[in-house]
Amino acid sequence: MKLVSIISVNYNQPQVTEQLLESIYKTNTYSAIELIVVDNGSKVNPVPYWRLKFPAVKFIRSEINLGFAGGNNLAIKEAKGDYFFLVNNDTEFTPLLIEELLKVAEANPKIGMVSPKIRYFDQPDLIQYMGYTNMNYLTARNKCIGQFEVDRGQYNGITGPTGYIHGAAMLVKRECIEKAGLMAENFFLYFEEYDWCERIKKAGYTVWVAAEALIYHKESVSVGKVSGLKEYYMNRNRLLFIRRNAPMLHRLVFYLYFGTIVAPRNLMKYLKSGHPDFIKCLYLAIKWNLLENTESFKINYPTEKR
Repeated sequence: MKLVSIISVNYNQPQVTEQLLESIYKTNTYSAIELIVVDNGSKVNPVPYWRLKFPAVKFIRSEINLGFAGGNNLAIKEAKGDYFFLVNNDTEFTPLLIEELLKVAEANPKIGMVSPKIRYFDQPDLIQYMGYTNMNYLTARNKCIGQFEVDRGQYNGITGPTGYIHGAAMLVKRECIEKAGLMAENFFLYFEEYDWCERIKKAGYTVWVAAEALIYHKESVSVGKVSGLKEYYMNRNRLLFIRRNAPMLHRLVFYLYFGTIVAPRNLMKYLKSGHPDFIKCLYLAIKWNLLENTESFKINYPTEKR
């Protein structure tokens, strides 16, 4: 029986994280699991209380916020699983979730990553994710399949390769990480799972979506639907993703597209929506990419074996 390490990262949301753990205890029927939660530098350290309330869970405390990638990487380095199931703390499990994911992952040795179908928690019949199209490197755009559709069973049985997994819930084989490395921590927030998929695909693996596996997501609990933080990292990391993954000619075309269309459009959007403060976020995102060398960030590899 394959051991699955379920990993989640908390940042100033102890109640949300506790709800996730309770949903796992309530619905999970797969016995070979270990639960690991990283507290990513929360202002109030919840770990001592959690260790009393959830004695079966392994808790790791980071004194600083390492970001999405850094927090998950910290747990992966200590996890013992054959698979790592990385889930946002604002998700809720459903019965047979892990079994359905493993059924897909074990079907072919070249399947390296699998995400379940994701529905919105507050609108449980509404799909958030049923796969992604491939990235257009000229625009850094792709499409989320099924998003905002009412789930009437139209995707039942449609399990197969997809452009990218979804960062809210992704099952990853250990051997993939040993070959491709952990998530790049210079993203900090957003696009890191896209970049990870690119690296794992280049290592010879495929990325799949599992239609029969279902998880619910409380979207935007962590950052908020509109925030300066989100604007900064979405712009910064969109540029960073292309810098790290697109061929040279595609990069040049994208830079032209971003400078002449995306940036002016965003400026107008910020002014019209009453968020002129976001202009600074865009400026800082561009400045960071102009000054930062992507190679200066080491991609960490697991240091501990089972």
